[in-house]
Amino acid sequence: MAALAIQIVTFNCARELVQPEIFARHLSNVLPKPQGPDILFLSLQELGPIAYAFLGGSFLVPYYQRLHHAVRIAASMLGDVEYANIITRNVGMTALMVFARKELVNQVEWIETAGVGVGMHEMGNKGAVAARIGYSVDSKAMELTFVAAHLAPMENGLDRRNEDWKNIVRGLGFSPVEQGVIAARARATQAATDEDRPLLPGSSGPTIPTSGLYTPTTHLFLAGDLNYRTSRVKPTPNDYAKYPQPTKNTADPQYYTHLLQGDQLTYELKAQSTCHGLQEAPIDFPPTYKYSDKARADTEADDGLRWDWANHRWPSWCDRILYLDLPRWMKDEDPSIEIQVHGYSALPLMSTSDHRPVALSLTIPLKPIPPPDDEDADGDLRLHPPFAIDPQWRQKRATARRKEIVVGLAAYFALTWEGRGILLAMLMGALSAWAIVKSMIAT
Repeated sequence: MAALAIQIVTFNCARELVQPEIFARHLSNVLPKPQGPDILFLSLQELGPIAYAFLGGSFLVPYYQRLHHAVRIAASMLGDVEYANIITRNVGMTALMVFARKELVNQVEWIETAGVGVGMHEMGNKGAVAARIGYSVDSKAMELTFVAAHLAPMENGLDRRNEDWKNIVRGLGFSPVEQGVIAARARATQAATDEDRPLLPGSSGPTIPTSGLYTPTTHLFLAGDLNYRTSRVKPTPNDYAKYPQPTKNTADPQYYTHLLQGDQLTYELKAQSTCHGLQEAPIDFPPTYKYSDKARADTEADDGLRWDWANHRWPSWCDRILYLDLPRWMKDEDPSIEIQVHGYSALPLMSTSDHRPVALSLTIPLKPIPPPDDEDADGDLRLHPPFAIDPQWRQKRATARRKEIVVGLAAYFALTWEGRGILLAMLMGALSAWAIVKSMIAT
C-alpha cells in the first residue's frame, strides 16, 4: 500500500536563534533519502525570549526565518526537493512549523489549530500548540494531528508534568484557520499580531465543529520537551560518577541504558498516567539533556570521547516523540497495514542549546482512518478520551493571552535592549517637554 513519509523533529531552542547552516547539516542527515519526507513537522520549545514569545507577531519572525532557511538548506542537500511551510503557530514559547513537499501542497484541504498554556496562570511559558491537517487521498481527507508540547521542569516535577498533560488534553480545542488549497507561495516569514489569526493566507470555508485532541479518524503525533527525568531528586556529588559516558561495553555502569531504566516517562506510560495511548520507538541514543556550557562551547571540536553534563541535573531523555497507533477497527479491515518507524535518533549537540534535538522518521498508510462501526470499540481512546475537553477552553485561552501581552510588554521594556532604549527615549522626551513647558511658564 502507498505510504506517506513523515519526519518529526523536536528541539528546545533555549531562547536562542538557531544557526541555519549547522542545524541544516544535522537535519539533512536524518531526512529520508533520496526524496525526503512528504511532511516535515518541527516542534519547538523556548523558541525565543519570553518578551518576544509572549508578544508574538513580528518579534518571532527572525526565529522562524532561520528555521525556514535551515529547512531550505537541508532540502537542497537532497537534490531537487522543495518544501512549503503550510502552517506556523505558537502559544507563548512553544511553537510548531509544518512543511509539505511543494508538489503536495495542493493535497492539503483544510487546517485546524489549537493551543493551551499550562504555565503560571495558564500562560504559555509552558504549554502545547497543535495543528490538524486534512490531507486529500482519493477525494477523502486523511487527518494528521501534530502536537508540540513543553511540560513542567525539575526532577521533582513528575506529578506536575502528568497534570500538565491532563490540562493539555482538556485545553486543546481545535478551530478552523485554513480552508481550501494552501498556496504554494506560503512562507514562514509571514507573521500575525494575534496568535489566533492564521500566519498563512488561505480561502475561507464552512465552519468545522470544535474537536479535541483525540478523535476517531485522526493520526496523532506528539513531540516536545516533555521534561520527564531519570530521578525524582536532584543529583548529589556522589552521583556524578554514574552519569553516562560513551562506551560500547553494555556492562559498564556508565553505559547509558542503565540510566534509562529510571526513565519516568516509561513508567508513567505503562501506568497510563500520561500521554494516554501513545507509544514510542525504542530509545538507542544517550540522554538529550542537560549538557554543560563546556560541551556547548566545544560542539564543533567534539571528538565523541566524552559527554560533558551539567552537574546540577540528572542526564535525562527530556526530548521525546510519541505517536498513536492505528485503531483496531482499521487493522481488522486490513491486517497488513501498519505504521512503520524507520529511525529514532538524537541529533548532535549545538552550541545554542543545552538540549539535543530528537528526530523520528516514519511512514503511515496513505489511507484515511475510517470511522468505527462499533462506537464502543473496546474503549479505544479515539472514541473515549482520557479527559473531557474543557467547555471553557476558549475563554481561558483568551484570558491567558491577555496576561501574556502584559507580561510580554513588561519583559520587553525591562529585559531587552530595544525596550530599554524606548523607555530611555520616552524619558528624555518627557524631560525635554517638561523643560520646554517650564521655560514657557517662566517667560
